[in-house]
Parts: sequence; structure tokens; C-alpha cells
Amino acid sequence: MATSPRVPPLARRILLGNGLSAIGSGLTMPLLIVYLGEIRGLGLTIGGLVVAYMAVVSLVVFPVVGWASDRQGPKPVLMAGLLVEAVGVALLGAVASAPSAFLVGTIVALGSAMAWPAQSALLGRVTTQENRQRVFGIQFMLLNLGLGVGGIVSALVVSETDPQTFVWLYLADATAYLAYFAVLLTLPGVGVGRVAEAPLEEGGGSDPRRAGMREVLADRILRRVLLLAVVLLMSGYGALEVGIPVFITVINGFDVSWVGVSFAVNTFTIVAAQLLVLRLIKGRSRSYLMLAVALTWAMSWILMGSSLLAGPTLALTLVLVASGVFALGETLWAPVAPSLVNDLAPEHLRGRYNSSMSLVWSLSSIIGPGIAGLMLGAGLEVAWILVLVAGCTAAAVMAVGLRRVLSAQLDGRLPV
Repeated sequence: MATSPRVPPLARRILLGNGLSAIGSGLTMPLLIVYLGEIRGLGLTIGGLVVAYMAVVSLVVFPVVGWASDRQGPKPVLMAGLLVEAVGVALLGAVASAPSAFLVGTIVALGSAMAWPAQSALLGRVTTQENRQRVFGIQFMLLNLGLGVGGIVSALVVSETDPQTFVWLYLADATAYLAYFAVLLTLPGVGVGRVAEAPLEEGGGSDPRRAGMREVLADRILRRVLLLAVVLLMSGYGALEVGIPVFITVINGFDVSWVGVSFAVNTFTIVAAQLLVLRLIKGRSRSYLMLAVALTWAMSWILMGSSLLAGPTLALTLVLVASGVFALGETLWAPVAPSLVNDLAPEHLRGRYNSSMSLVWSLSSIIGPGIAGLMLGAGLEVAWILVLVAGCTAAAVMAVGLRRVLSAQLDGRLPV
């Protein structure tokens, strides 16, 4: 039996830093709208607008981040993003008005938009095609573990009657970003500087003499991957964060505390299953694994839709099971999609390839919740579930088509 490829030492340190920052994010991630709307008295409308505005800022910044990562190297961009985000998160504790909320939100969004694609590019640079899929899977597991630990600590500390508890949490979050920054200081000379253009060995890039985003967009395989990703993510992550809370509280009438339980089920499933999944998918077709993601997420939405026909206890159980089933799809998506993008990427365009995927994430996080809000707000729960299942089905068809254009090595069927 083949052994799993080892995680390179440089990647381990990056994963350590990412895990530390994830704990900080878990302290504050679910709180922003409540903090701005209720604790600072700005109203939930302003809070929601700030969150949406931050997503738009990220959307605009991603192409610049990709260019900077390719020109200066991903590590300097990641380190700059961590510092910017640390400052922004710390300043959230001082927000007192709508203008200051939008200003600080801009800083946080800039830092986040710099850090995430640069981190993916840096991991892509310090890994090989043989161990890349495993590294991205472990990254996702540690991210969820950190978010879960941070969320538990946050639940024990935060109090709506004491605004200072929110301030302390935001300062702790900022400290976690600085801890990640400190870890990166132990990697001198790694991920720094521009890589000379060279013919692509691993992936599907086009003529290396063509520069910038024109070359990225000329990669027909990447275009198909991005199209599949935007359809699947809009029908998955983009709907999850709105759908589960609404189904638990508004539609089925359960207490809001069950929303936290549902996301705990999701997180626990990922942490418990990810390493096993990584062993099971080694040597499997990546396109068929994406097909499995689409089918798994479609099943999760069918389970959630079935709660509309069930009694209270069974309805809650179905929603919680749906959250766990969705998590199983996540354990497939997390290692496969970013490793495929990085295998496709020429080294001198790795930053822009990863920024393109981040752009797709941002688009799905804007469009998916927008569709969910409109349809669920209009009482079209069944139609919304059908739209999501149809989206997952369309993505499944795209995944089957992707297999026809991927080489056996890129598809993961043959060793490198």
C-alpha cells in the first residue's frame, strides 16, 4: 500500500501560522454583524451593508494581489496582508459610527484579500504536485480546527451586556495574525522575488511569453475549472451561511443557539474526516472527486428541503445531518480544487492563478447569499432548494466534462 506523501518542512510552518490565525478568526468571525448592529448601535442594516461592502472590496483587490504576488513573491504580500488585517481587526474595537465602520471594514477587507490568495500561492510554491493535494487538505482541516477552538472560546467569553468583551476578542484576533507574521519570519528567502518566466512543466498554461492576466485567461483548462467552481460554490458555500440559519430559526422555529450547533457539526465532521479522506482520494480522478462534491452537496440540500415535510424534531435532525453531509463534500473540495489550480499554474503566474480562484470565491459569496435572501425572504423555500440542486447537477456535468481535457497526471489518475 502506497504511503501518503510527507508534508514539506516549509509547508508545515506555514500551516502552523495559518492554524494560529484561524483560532483568532474563530474568536470573531460570527460576531461582526451583531457587534456593529447591536453592540455599537448601528443597526443590522448597516452591519449587513458593511459585510457586503467588504466582499466587494476584496473582489476589486484580488487581481492586484495576484500581480503583486508574482512580482514580489507571495510571502511579502502575505506578511503585508497579515499586518494590515491585524491593524484593521484591532481597530474594530474602536468603531463608533457608520463611517468608521466602513473605513475599518475597508482595512480588514484589504488585509484579508491580500493574505488568502498569497498564502495559497506560497503553499503552491513550497510544495510539489505529489504532496500538494495533501497539504491543502491539511490546511483546510487546521483552519476548521482553529475556527472551532476560537468559536468555543468566544462563546465562553463574549457577553452582549459587556461591549469590552468584544474589544478583547478583536485584540486577541489581531494578536493571532501577528503570531502568523512571526512564524513567517522564520522562513528567510522563501517565497520572495519574481520567478523567471519558463515553459510550464506541470500544468496547462499557455505561451509563457504572454504576460499577466491575458495568459491566465488564455488557459482553457483554468477557465473550465473556474466556471465549474463559480457554479458549484454559488450552489454550496454561497448558500450555506444563509440557508442553515434561516431553516433552523425562521422556517422551523428553533432557537438561534441551534445555528451554532449546526456549524459545530459541520466543523467536527471536517476535522474528524479530513485525514481519512486524504488517504482515500490519493490516486483518484480529481474531476470525479469534483463530481462527488457536487452530488454530496446536492444530497445535503435535499435533506434540508426534506425538513419542510417533517415534524419539529425530525426537521431539526435533518438540518443538522445536512450540515454534516455538506462537510463531507468540503473535505473533498478543499484539497482537490486549490491543488489543481496550482498544478495548472506556471510558476511565474502562480499568484494570479490563485487570485483568480479567490475572485470566484468572492463572487459566489456575494451572489449565493443574495439569491438565498431574495428567495427565502419571498417564502420560496422549495424553489430555492430546487435551484441549488439544479446548480449542483450542472456542476456535476461540468466535472465529467473536465475529465476529458485533463491529462492523467493533472487529473490525479497517474503519479507525477
